Amino acid sequence: MGNKRRVLVVEDELTIAESVAARLRAEGFEVDLAHDGPAGVETAERARPDLVVLDVMLPGFDGLEVCRRVQARRPVPVLMLTARDDETDLLVGLGVGADDYMTKPFSPRELVARVHALLRRVERAAQADPDQAMTVVGDLEVDPVQRRVRRAGVAAHLTPIEFDLLAYLAARPRAVQPRERLLAEIWGWGDAAGTRTVDSHVKALRRKLGADLIRTVHGVGYALEVAG
Repeated sequence: MGNKRRVLVVEDELTIAESVAARLRAEGFEVDLAHDGPAGVETAERARPDLVVLDVMLPGFDGLEVCRRVQARRPVPVLMLTARDDETDLLVGLGVGADDYMTKPFSPRELVARVHALLRRVERAAQADPDQAMTVVGDLEVDPVQRRVRRAGVAAHLTPIEFDLLAYLAARPRAVQPRERLLAEIWGWGDAAGTRTVDSHVKALRRKLGADLIRTVHGVGYALEVAG
């Protein structure tokens, strides 16, 4: 890379924070550290990172509130860390603007791979073709240029990765997409260990756009199923 990418790590467990920071620096990233909610928001505003690694449980106020405040000021990819393998926490995190999540304990190698994948997604989005046509499937409209989605005329607010996942499925209506393929295409991951990430993002899309939107093909993956 030309200019070094900057990552903000907001984590109150110092050993985890230092371990993550060391691995990211070894990969060529500039790294800022914050250890509580208010410091995380302040550092994000001052340092303007390219990506935020954000723990859910923080002193001051929690990572969900940090994510809300950071995203309100400037959209930035967020990778959330949680010690609780709780589906509700994950969906709430994705709902306030997180792009991906990891459950502790995790390997620093895996975290770095996720960071690279999220940054590649941002680059791909920035290079989108301005003449790309809108995708219409039944009552679903996906506008790749303005990155907007409407269903039955009602706009839905999606996170960047939710949008990319929906756009990929909408471009291939009714065709079953294996979780591993979605993980590779949307997250840039070749490792099936992250397929639960796909499941959680699909649940978030169903919550925002209707439970009937995406069909689960058990043991395989998902397909967009819109009537019309």
